[in-house]
Amino acid sequence: MNCIFCQIANKEQPADFVYEGDKVIAFKDIKPSAPVHILVVPKKHIDSVKNLEEGDRDLVSEVIFTAKKIAKEQKFDEGYKLVFNVGRKGGQIIDHVHLHLLGGF
Repeated sequence: MNCIFCQIANKEQPADFVYEGDKVIAFKDIKPSAPVHILVVPKKHIDSVKNLEEGDRDLVSEVIFTAKKIAKEQKFDEGYKLVFNVGRKGGQIIDHVHLHLLGGF
């Protein structure tokens, strides 16, 4: 597969990992738009939020709770942003669902 996030999850491309679990990874964004900008990514390839299926509910929950855990560990859990960009018109650049964890403001 030619998906950069799948390649990162499979350790075929480098990344500055912050977290790795069985179903989710998290790493620093290479073009941060906040003092702390971490991408939380399911290992399962799903193109976008619009492609989620009912069976993905637990996975999406794990992505969000992973972001919460990272914010606490990184000590910016008093305030942060969680952003899903959906489709090109919504600002999504990589066709693999991912959550932007933005903090450190």
